[in-house]
This record gives sequence, structure tokens and C-alpha cells, in this order.
Amino acid sequence: MDTTPTDKPDRILVVGRSPSVLVATVDILRAKGYTADATNQFDHVLDDYDLTDLDVLVFGGMVPADTKQYLREEVSKRNPQTSFVQGLAGIAGLIAAQVEAFTSHKRRGQDSTEITYDAVRRCVQLTLEEPAHVTVEALWATSFTPPEPKSTSLRIFDGTLQAGFHVTPLPERVPSEASYITVAVNDLVRVFTVGTMPDAVTRMVPTSTSDKRLPDVGRITTSSDDH
Repeated sequence: MDTTPTDKPDRILVVGRSPSVLVATVDILRAKGYTADATNQFDHVLDDYDLTDLDVLVFGGMVPADTKQYLREEVSKRNPQTSFVQGLAGIAGLIAAQVEAFTSHKRRGQDSTEITYDAVRRCVQLTLEEPAHVTVEALWATSFTPPEPKSTSLRIFDGTLQAGFHVTPLPERVPSEASYITVAVNDLVRVFTVGTMPDAVTRMVPTSTSDKRLPDVGRITTSSDDH
């Protein structure tokens, strides 16, 4: 998917835990033209970053609820225009696609293109008013061991479709848990959940800042100024 922002690049900050996922997400977003950074230093977000021109703050799934609430409140005080996105899983390509989906919708507003996912039939459904380049990709987790979850992806379709109604079924190899679909129609992006995270993973989420159930991780605090 190539949805490079136009005009001034949107400024993105990802707050999460996994060093490898954070670094990979920043690399993907920067390659697509965003001004992107990431950190797992929850207590230093307000000091380490200038939030006055931040467009989107993305929270990773392992960020404690009280930390997210505190940062929402404090960031909103500094910049009421900041939007907040909850990451669906520790998959770099998925997080980047969520950012693309949010910013592409904000730029385009109402659009005649219809993109839906039929969970019963496990298929993507598109209604196009004119020919468009379409990309459909599946991403899913393969290991949930913190702090470095693993994942893989599968490009299901990548080509031009004519105007009309189209159905793209998911291959059987796409699992029914911890799995997601990203769909790009030209520069419009949508993200769908195929299978939610297993309960064993959601139970890993710390209940508060003082909850130390997860292992320590290496420090990540990227800076766009150094890029």
C-alpha cells in the first residue's frame, strides 16, 4: 500500500512496548512519507516529544489503561487537535496500516468506494465506481511471547480492478485468531479484524502502571530530528 501523505506530512507518535515492533513501525511510516516516532518510555513521553503539532498518537495493546488515560488528557491539553488510535496488535505493518486508514479517511472524508469484510464468508467486498488499484493483505501473529511478538503476512491481491462489485476470499491459511486484513483502494485504506487476540494474550495486558507482569524491555525513544 502506498498512501504517501500530501501537503505537510502527518506527525505520528507510537507509544508501545516491543522494541522491534516500534522500530519497524517507524521505518514503515517514514518510508510512506509520515513524520513518525515511537517510544516505550511511558513516563517520559511528555518530556521527550514536542506534542504541540502531533497529529496522531497510537497506543500499543500492552500500554496500561491508566497510562493511556493520563497521556490522552495531557496530550489533549497541549494539542486538542491530536487524534488517538488504539493499535490492534503488535504487528508493525498492521499498526502502520491503521495510521494510513485513519489519515486517508480524514483527508478524503466521504467516499463512494465501499469496502467491507464479510466475517461469515471470510471475504473482502468492494464496490468501485471507477477502475482502481487494489491491494488486499492479511497479517497475523505467529508468536505471542513478550516482549517481542512475531507475525507474518500474505499478499492476497495486488492489481487493478474495474468498476463494479468484487469479492476477494481469504485463503484457508489465514488463521481465525489474531489475524487482520488491510485493504487499499488507490490511497484509501481500511483495516478489518478477522480473528481477535486469544484470551491468554489479553490477560497479559498490565492493569496499571505499577503492574510489572511483563518482562523489562530495551529502551526505545526515536527522534525524527535524527532521521
